[in-house]
Amino acid sequence: MLAAQITAIVIFVAMFLMIISEKIERHWVTLGGALMTMICVFGLAMRSKEALLEVLNIRSVFTKEFWYAAGEASESTSGINWATILFIAGMMVMVEGMARTGFFRWLCMCIAKAVRYKTIPIFITFMVMSFVLSMFIDSITVILFLAAVTVELAQLLKFNPIPMILSEIFCANLGGSATMCGDPPNIIIGTAFHYSFVDFLTNTGLIAILSLVVIIIYFYLIFRKELTANAQTAIDTSALPKPASAIVDKKGFAVSCVIFLCAVVLLVTHAMTGLTVAFIGVFIALVTLLTSGRHCAEVLRKVDYKTLLFFIGLFVVVGGLEETKILELIAKFIEVISNGNVYIMIAIIIWVSAIASAFIDNIPFAATMVPVIKTLSAAGSVPLTTLAWALAMGTDVGGSATPIGASANVVGTSVAAKSGYPVGWGRYCKACAPATILVLAISTIYIFVIYL
Repeated sequence: MLAAQITAIVIFVAMFLMIISEKIERHWVTLGGALMTMICVFGLAMRSKEALLEVLNIRSVFTKEFWYAAGEASESTSGINWATILFIAGMMVMVEGMARTGFFRWLCMCIAKAVRYKTIPIFITFMVMSFVLSMFIDSITVILFLAAVTVELAQLLKFNPIPMILSEIFCANLGGSATMCGDPPNIIIGTAFHYSFVDFLTNTGLIAILSLVVIIIYFYLIFRKELTANAQTAIDTSALPKPASAIVDKKGFAVSCVIFLCAVVLLVTHAMTGLTVAFIGVFIALVTLLTSGRHCAEVLRKVDYKTLLFFIGLFVVVGGLEETKILELIAKFIEVISNGNVYIMIAIIIWVSAIASAFIDNIPFAATMVPVIKTLSAAGSVPLTTLAWALAMGTDVGGSATPIGASANVVGTSVAAKSGYPVGWGRYCKACAPATILVLAISTIYIFVIYL
């Protein structure tokens, strides 16, 4: 097992360094890492066909629970999370269908007109919108939607959309921490310990709202000069096209609005209906394609397949860390190092979870940590709820620190790159890593003061 563990770590670190270098497209890097993991870790080191099948996770797709389940635990499987892949693909199809009809251009023009075409008000409004929507809708959907609008708006008003997209990504992840349905780790924690939507809203929700105020100020201070760089350039608002002129297909526009509303309703209620995100993603994609008519091929052609391949490769490499018990070793480290001290225990759970989630998918890490915090609570005097809120904030917020830490980050930066605005690791981390540390500090102090 030691050889397998060392090999898995080497592959992950090598993949990570190559992604940062940006010399090779990241989907090729993760796919290469996935191939090396399958051959070197599962084949040569472990000689385990079962471990390989577990990571590929094909069997789960053919189970009833993958498409319909009373809870969300079935979606948090090890290895390739096909539910996430299908959901992202479905939302991409929906967004491309909406974009084809002129929906996003129409929306951005309406918003610009409502705030009198002022960049800073748009910047603040979009951050708040990203936070609020992500409380109820998956952050991936929110960023697919907002990033597309932001790019359209930037082209109209002649500003750089990257600062706005980075702020939206961060606020989407922060908003996701506020509720049980906002982020996958919260779903895992909530279903494991039977917490409700209100439980999260009145605990992590309060931390998230407090943090949002600080984060809006932070992003305003670091981006205000860049956003107002062209403020002196007078824009003749009367010469700008009317919002209605953006609609190129009125019937398709109406249909896409209905599809989008259906997606929102299904995502908000999927915990009650039992419909999984995999089912919702496939259903929305099929409806979009069926109603696109002769434009079906055009919609499919514009889907960002590189991002989907990136996720598949990443899931396999992280699966190598799971199957070789590396994530369990990280979890046990927390148990040993805290040595019963409540404050150290809380701090370690928040910060180690955050650091781990910045580099690996937070879904398997959250699933690994759930039994650990249950054991810690049973062995000590710390209520399980306190440890749960610490784990939720650490995993949810920590992913914001790097471009690969959360699904919304990958999708948002991909939308920006696809539109001609590439976001490198340096640019992303310079803005979002300090913001992540700021929110983690607020979360730590809040839990210390309110719960201990």
